[in-house]
Amino acid sequence: MSDHVLTIGELARRAGVAASALRYWEELGLLPAPARISGQRRYPESAVALVGVILILRDAGFSLTEQKALLPLPGAGLDEWRRLARRKQAELDEQIARAQAARDAIEHALQCPHEDLRDCPNFSGLVAARLSGRSLQEAHRH
Repeated sequence: MSDHVLTIGELARRAGVAASALRYWEELGLLPAPARISGQRRYPESAVALVGVILILRDAGFSLTEQKALLPLPGAGLDEWRRLARRKQAELDEQIARAQAARDAIEHALQCPHEDLRDCPNFSGLVAARLSGRSLQEAHRH
């Protein structure tokens, strides 16, 4: 292992994030508190990879709270990781289905021959379904 340490600025540049994000993640416990030399944070090289993991988890839709639960689990918490990952996967599937229903409805509206969508029987049916409490996803099944 290298003895090379990184300042907060160096870590921020290497990871492509703001130094303020690193301080915030440290405050939340996502990043372990680094050693300090003359009062300045000094991160080990391994912190770059850890920030990469945080970014991937964020991109995958995990909240900071969920990330905090996942990060301290290197190998020991595989069941917990899988439980959280399956839950996130189900959430993403639901988001994708909602987005696809919205896209399909917009696509239909773009191709609708009626000048005013309110004159379209399909659109009127969609409005009625939404007003009766059905989601766009339930109401726009073609």
